[in-house]
Amino acid sequence: MSSISGSKVKKLVVACEAGMGSSVMIAKQLAKQLKAQGVEVTHSPVNQLPDSSPDVVLCHRGLGERAKQTMPNTPVVVFDMFLGDPRIQGVVDAILNGDNISDD
Repeated sequence: MSSISGSKVKKLVVACEAGMGSSVMIAKQLAKQLKAQGVEVTHSPVNQLPDSSPDVVLCHRGLGERAKQTMPNTPVVVFDMFLGDPRIQGVVDAILNGDNISDD
């Protein structure tokens, strides 16, 4: 299990199936919410996660195992709903409050 303190998160990636659509919307929303904390938020297809390791990866439950295989030393947080998912809000809250973020 991988984990990181929310206060140390500087790069977050929203992983998706093809790099378009809902994940882009989530990444833009998170970028606005976390701008003041200096967190860079991007999106990437799960099979093309960046070589420059992100601190945290967010992805839909159906992609969780692939993301964990690609990024075994990075916390991978999976969510079920693209809008209003408590797991996504939990990551935001952990970054804002300096709480621990760990993968599933």
